[in-house]
Amino acid sequence: MPITTTSRTVTATALAAAALTLITACHDTPGSKADNPLSAVSPAPAPAPGDANPPDPGGRVACTPEMLRFHAGALPHRDRRMLLKVTNFSGRTCDFAAQRYPLLRIGEGRQAALPAIRASRPLTVVSLAPGDTAYAMILTSAGGPAGRGHRGRRISQFGVALTGRAAPTQVGLDGRAPVHVDPRTATVTYWQPSSVAARQW
Repeated sequence: MPITTTSRTVTATALAAAALTLITACHDTPGSKADNPLSAVSPAPAPAPGDANPPDPGGRVACTPEMLRFHAGALPHRDRRMLLKVTNFSGRTCDFAAQRYPLLRIGEGRQAALPAIRASRPLTVVSLAPGDTAYAMILTSAGGPAGRGHRGRRISQFGVALTGRAAPTQVGLDGRAPVHVDPRTATVTYWQPSSVAARQW
């Protein structure tokens, strides 16, 4: 009897040792998940507020005075014509969809903006890629009988607003040569995509 009991005890001990060895080998095998940090899965961080649709750095926006350089001056050999140019020096494309012609104010005070020439409206909204230029022709007074009898004034600068609620940006004339303008009969074209289009008016 003692011999049988001893044999059973040795057999049970051997089985337990084999099982422990197998479990240890499973956990210590090279390449297992415990030894490979790349296989661990961490929960993704919650998006910060406002990051669901981050702004597109190359997206189109409305043109603002801070994005543009303004130039204006009388056209040689063109009576009653003054050309306004705006160049986009920013790194983003912008457009004039909100206000498709410049709001020009001649003189001081709360004078109304010059009316636009409706026939000059382009078929599509003028947009400016970085470095591009848009144009608007200013007819400084009416021609023919409509322009007679109005004294007007000589100006060396005028105000340009890109939207109805924006404060006008003062634009000086190239060369500072004064130009005679009659605010009561002067008009302006819509923004044009080229100087050729603007010079047609």
